[in-house]
Amino acid sequence: MKKKAIITGANGQLGSAFVEALTGKGYFVYAVDLNIEKITISENVQPVKLDITDEMAVHKFFSSVKSLDVLINNAGIGVFSPFEDRTAAEFKQVMEVNLLGAFLMSQSSVKIMKNSNGGKIVNIASIYGSTSSDERIYGDSGRRNSEVYSATKAGLINMTQYMATHFGKYNIQTNSISPGGIYNQQSEDFVKNYEYKTPMGRMGKTQDLLSALFYLVSEDTQYTNGQDIAVDGGFLAW
Repeated sequence: MKKKAIITGANGQLGSAFVEALTGKGYFVYAVDLNIEKITISENVQPVKLDITDEMAVHKFFSSVKSLDVLINNAGIGVFSPFEDRTAAEFKQVMEVNLLGAFLMSQSSVKIMKNSNGGKIVNIASIYGSTSSDERIYGDSGRRNSEVYSATKAGLINMTQYMATHFGKYNIQTNSISPGGIYNQQSEDFVKNYEYKTPMGRMGKTQDLLSALFYLVSEDTQYTNGQDIAVDGGFLAW
């Protein structure tokens, strides 16, 4: 019987790579996103249009999920307006997608996993959940990491630890991955500045995250729980 996984934010740069990676390992994947038009249906991929911040919609989706081995909470958004101009609506939206959405998906997943042989939950956090961003890196890119993005990623790391300590007894392993800067057509100025500050001298690639993901979802990984793995080229080591 195929193992089953749910991946949120499945239409994005990281999510689509995670879908491809797990189907390549023989998983059946529920590929969850608000925009599923670009997600290809196959015998191993079921696109699911879902607002993960809608409690009733999440419960309805999970009513059709009978077994689950892996949940990857990957969905996340940011906001780039200046701190002084941030609106309450912008702040709340980032909180709801990045933190509430992960909570609702985890809550329903835990209920299924507790009644089976356990499972694995991987939360995609960020190095900016552990440190503040350096505004000097951003240069003329027009982008700035926000306080609310960092707050949600810090919260996700802490929620990872909560779930690990409370559900480990059910053989549910909960861990997080904190990516550093992943290249995605950022401005030349940003890339140059980021590479200068990173000990390995380059931005990350999506593929750099896969080894950590494979480790955390592997059947051979039976005693790693409550950990945050930074995949950042040494950025946090400064």
